[in-house]
Amino acid sequence: MFRLLKTYPLTAFLFLLLCFPKQLPAQQDSLFRPATIKAGMLKVADWQLAHSNGKPENSWTNAAFYTGVFAAYQATRSQHLLDSLVAIGNRFDWQPENRYDHADDIAISQPYIDVYRLKKDEKMIRPTLDTVRKMQSVPGNEVKKHGITWWWCDALFMAPPTLAKLAVTEKDPTLLVLADTLFHQTYALLYNQQEHLFARDVSYLLDAAGNGKKEANGKKVFWSRGNGWVMAGLVRFLSEMPASYPGRPFYTRLFKDMADRLLTLQEADGLWRTSLLDPGSFPGGEGSGTGFDCYAMAWGINQGMLDKTRFLPAVKKAWVGLNTLVTPDGSVGWVQPIGADPRKNFSADSWESYGAGAYLLAGAEVLKLKK
Repeated sequence: MFRLLKTYPLTAFLFLLLCFPKQLPAQQDSLFRPATIKAGMLKVADWQLAHSNGKPENSWTNAAFYTGVFAAYQATRSQHLLDSLVAIGNRFDWQPENRYDHADDIAISQPYIDVYRLKKDEKMIRPTLDTVRKMQSVPGNEVKKHGITWWWCDALFMAPPTLAKLAVTEKDPTLLVLADTLFHQTYALLYNQQEHLFARDVSYLLDAAGNGKKEANGKKVFWSRGNGWVMAGLVRFLSEMPASYPGRPFYTRLFKDMADRLLTLQEADGLWRTSLLDPGSFPGGEGSGTGFDCYAMAWGINQGMLDKTRFLPAVKKAWVGLNTLVTPDGSVGWVQPIGADPRKNFSADSWESYGAGAYLLAGAEVLKLKK
């Protein structure tokens, strides 16, 4: 071993880091102090609130951010954050986006419902409820075009938690059954049983002869953010799902299987790369996927669903890594741009609002970790 340390210093460093993950430098250790976590969350939230990505505030890109803003409000009790969420809802009359059957367009309803639960103002939830009722009863364009409602894996963050939140809030179990049914359709189409990962959509599935889109190293394409969306979506879905719901064991098993697989794909710097199976082709860490994975694993530890001995070192590394992506003014960099393809180039200056949302969700769960 000592010959290895002397001959391969970088290998030795990584070996020691993996063997002794709790021995963080003092500066890194401070990242886990409650005051530091809260201050970081407020800085990121304030920066993102002040910077528009050019998309409507009720679009899916911003919806993911506002789910994080509500989590940050719960963690910090910042009235400014809550007031910002109310103001956004009022500007859009608490309306989702236009397509009633498209998962992206009801993602904003998650923070709407969260605020409604505090304020009990019917106008905050009525447009979402009307949209989902239409989805229940009227076949839409998504099924007509794709044969399935949620045909891409990101949808599992956008829609199932929304339906589950409504089911609980309205005491209507039919909404949870609908979410469960549609989730299983997406799972059957896109989940890879060998890799325990989701393909982005059918265009990334290989045919019977093994032909189709592949990474430069010949591996299948499974991208960080897409599977991060699924992991974060499972957290938010399970958080609303009653413990007695008959279908719950399927989701807890799926969550654990994916967490186990993602644990093996984390890089030494704590980050996940854009391509999960070809990290060498993407030298920079991917901020949004890493944030969602950190959030999910920390939640799993906090809920007693994931083994703390195995997963806490990964969460610590992920949180340290995430904070290396945050600029002094509060933007979260190295976030993959919008698009269906994980191959797009981006840099330390690349930010999107969902990257900030992922950071805020992660911070809210890291804050709950017991020392």
